[in-house]
Order: sequence, then structure tokens, then C-alpha cells
Amino acid sequence: MKKMINTLISLMLLCVAMSGWTKDTAPDLLVKNTVDEVIAIIKQDNGIKKGERDRILDLVENKILPHFNFTRMTQLAMGKNWSKAEPQQQKELVNEFQTLLVRTYSNALTNYRDEVIEVNPLLPQSDPKTTTVKTVVTQGHGKEPVPIDYSMEKTDNGWKVFDVTVAGVSLVTNYRSTFNSQIKKGGINGLIESLAKKNKSLEGQ
Repeated sequence: MKKMINTLISLMLLCVAMSGWTKDTAPDLLVKNTVDEVIAIIKQDNGIKKGERDRILDLVENKILPHFNFTRMTQLAMGKNWSKAEPQQQKELVNEFQTLLVRTYSNALTNYRDEVIEVNPLLPQSDPKTTTVKTVVTQGHGKEPVPIDYSMEKTDNGWKVFDVTVAGVSLVTNYRSTFNSQIKKGGINGLIESLAKKNKSLEGQ
């Protein structure tokens, strides 16, 4: 299940790589336009197809990283524990959480195998500052399609992703449970050390 989620989330991240589109572009159109662009890069880049780490990291950092609000994601994942962390601890948590997601998805990116991503038209929203873009990943080989929803908010720098739900599982909620458990065992510093250790283990994969 964990491997499947990692793989699907890597595909999900492809859909929100919004480089090259204006900040006023509608979020569903951003997703739709960039699906073709980024998947084309994967198919044409021999380095990525071979699993070359530098090429994959370059794709993630340049096409994906700028369009996520990692501070808010970390805050939501921390829940009530966020206010208990000192400013320096909060900074370290954001950095480690961001690194964890980037390395996890970079490692999973090589599992892409011509899946088809369909972006649903955006429905009318009551709040003009937040929205949910719904997509469906068709995996082929008789596998069930997987719904992936992107929770996004409009900022001065365009639309940013602050949570993703894969097959009904919220990324933020999933990590919140893990973070709470680690904080109970070792406090805020214990969580930071745990994230750093996990990142170090992923670095060599």
C-alpha cells in the first residue's frame, strides 16, 4: 500500500508542476496544461527513464517544488503541536518535511509507466481563495482508476498546493498521525531527528 501511494503521489505531483503558466491561470487549467508538459519530459528524458537521480531531482525541484506551500503543509501535519514548536524548530521541521517529500517522490518517480491522468473541470466554488482540483489516474492492466484530489489556495504568487488526497487518504492527515506519535515519544526535537534520519536513509536510494 505504501509503495502504491508513493508511486501515485509522484504522478500527482506531476500534475501540479505549474512552471511556465501565469499566476492568474485557473487551477484546473494549470493542472491540465502541465500534465502533458511534464509527462512529455519524463518520456523524452533518457536520464529520467534510466532513473538518474540528478535528472529526477532537477525535475522535482524546478517543476514541482515552487508550487507547494510546504510551510502550511507542515503546519497542518503538525496540528496543535505546531504552536508548541519554537521558531527555529518550525523552520527545521519545514526544511526536513520538504526534503522528505522531495526525496520520497523523486525515488518513486521512476515507477511511471504510461498511466493516463484525467483532470476534471473545476466545479463552482463558494470560496474564491481555495479550491479542490480532482483528477483520476488510469493505471491500465485491469487496475482500478485512482482518484487524486489537490487542495489548493490562491496566493499573491498564484495557486499553491497545501494538501493532496490519494484514493481518499489525505497526505497531511496521514503524516499528522505519524508526527503526533513521534512527538509523544521524543518531543519536537525527536521528530526533527527522526525526519533527518529518514531523509539520510533516502538520500542513498
